[in-house]
Amino acid sequence: MGMFGASFEDKVKGAVAQVQQQTPGIASLAAQIDGKTVTLTGTAVSLEAKTAAMQAFNALVQTDNTINMIRVLAPAPTAPKAVEAPPPQEVIHEVQRGETLSGIAKQYLGKASLYMKIFEANRDVLVNPDLIKPGQKLRIPKL
Repeated sequence: MGMFGASFEDKVKGAVAQVQQQTPGIASLAAQIDGKTVTLTGTAVSLEAKTAAMQAFNALVQTDNTINMIRVLAPAPTAPKAVEAPPPQEVIHEVQRGETLSGIAKQYLGKASLYMKIFEANRDVLVNPDLIKPGQKLRIPKL
């Protein structure tokens, strides 16, 4: 490497330092030099920051090719994304003497007319929506 190679490297190093200072959201910026090709590495908070760093670098140094290998970091978690709430625990109702399916539907689902929903959810236990027995454990479906 003669004087020219060193000065190209010096230009690149100087540009990297300047871009690092002037570009918000860029961290650990570095450059690998291969002839007149420069590969930029480091991290950026956004694609905009990554692009801005490359443009700023190219404005300072004339290269044959600048390869932008700056890694865009996943955005810092601000508010937790809508984390899937765990499915509500299934409600089990033990039938008491004198209860009816429509009465249970009114109690849990708000409308007596929704009793068939409970019947459908308990076909393994119930044969007829009008025949429920004390002690039967019925799954109350979520609407």
